[in-house]
Amino acid sequence: MRASTTGPGRSSLTGRHVAVLGGGLAGLAAALECADLGARVTLVERQRRLGGLTWSFERGGLWMDNGQHVFLACCDAYVGFLDRIGARGDVEAARVLDIPVVAPGPRGPVAARLRRRDLPVPLHLADSLLRFGHLGVGDRLMVGRALVGLARLDLADPYLDRITFGEWLQSHGQSPAAIAAVWDLITVPTVNLPAAEASLAAAAMVFRTGVLGGRAALDIGWSRVPLGHLHGERAAAALERAGVRVLTGERVSAVVAGLSADYEVLLPDGRLTADAVVVALPHEEAADVVPPEAAPQRRQWAGLGSSAVVDVHLVFDRRVTHWEVMAGHDSPIQWVFDRSAASGLSETNPSGQYLAVSLSAADHLLGTRPEELVATIVGELTRLLPAVAGAQLVDSAVTKERRATFRAAPGSAALRPGPRSDLPGLVLAGAWTATGWPATMESAVRSGVAAVRALSSTFISAPITQEVA
Repeated sequence: MRASTTGPGRSSLTGRHVAVLGGGLAGLAAALECADLGARVTLVERQRRLGGLTWSFERGGLWMDNGQHVFLACCDAYVGFLDRIGARGDVEAARVLDIPVVAPGPRGPVAARLRRRDLPVPLHLADSLLRFGHLGVGDRLMVGRALVGLARLDLADPYLDRITFGEWLQSHGQSPAAIAAVWDLITVPTVNLPAAEASLAAAAMVFRTGVLGGRAALDIGWSRVPLGHLHGERAAAALERAGVRVLTGERVSAVVAGLSADYEVLLPDGRLTADAVVVALPHEEAADVVPPEAAPQRRQWAGLGSSAVVDVHLVFDRRVTHWEVMAGHDSPIQWVFDRSAASGLSETNPSGQYLAVSLSAADHLLGTRPEELVATIVGELTRLLPAVAGAQLVDSAVTKERRATFRAAPGSAALRPGPRSDLPGLVLAGAWTATGWPATMESAVRSGVAAVRALSSTFISAPITQEVA
């Protein structure tokens, strides 16, 4: 979708100079949207790379991602972003949902499947839930009752942000076993909090959109290349083609309004003047950069807090599973991804396998030493995949994103600002803003597009000012 125009073939941003602060997905989406609407764009990023919290590093000749990011078929904005940067061919298109959920058992691991059928909602999951062996028959039937209750919720009701998802689930007959086996299987990786801590508003949005939004809405896709290539390199090339000026390694200290130009962005070695500014920074940084008159409530953003994600990267000398993606149950293991091909291992050692174990809502693991965490995860993985016991661990690494997302606890929705600030020409973007989604890649891209729409409408009747060099 495109913002309003001031005349035939002329966008309200044509000829404007827009500074986009932040090179994560929100900033990248905003910069490209501005360029598509005819603006002259400068993007400023404090890191030496683009992509924000989706990045890659090289270790032992392999490319590893800092975290495992998937997208659902319902993530329209993110898929559109991939098309815009020419990266659609670099991802595994969303496949029909069919995930093995494995739990340790006294006689060996036990697997159940979370699978959807080509049937109308909610019957598309009925067969899978009724056969879900990690729960008793009574609990399986009660899951359906809660799904019906979720479908009846009004997502605009502010009450949903006053209680936890866990409280709501308990009031709808969900046992602790059902919450752990089914509800947290989806809530933890999408909201980055367990149901017991997550806002009902955030979790309800996930289930209403991703589970009940259509028979294929929950189908999962993922990158077939390192994220640094998918988002960083592909986006950099798209920005260059669009004529966007990119400044990396530059930390913004402040945005000042109304001096020698509409806005001045203060950098370590100078300043950047612009007609408008898109602040696409994490909420902690945005609160320090945005002028007080633009967002008097900016200090309240600190209340959004943060929630961590930890990934344990394991390289084995042989294959230990044929599953590309699997989930754990009754185990510290949450989600496991085979990244052998994406990392380059399949080319250098076709008989080996690289598994990335993704652990969301992981604040409690931040103080754990990497070697202890690796030992724990390998031990737990052996209980789910017995072949691990006969394999040699060739290499391992641990990545920790301490502030991977904001903390979508009750009360967080009221703290998330919309794209407009109190100053015309200054807008906000980021997965933490009021997109209606939890802090996902989809939320980030949506926020960037929404910010540019708000910016474009501001300039519909405003004259173009002369840029100050």
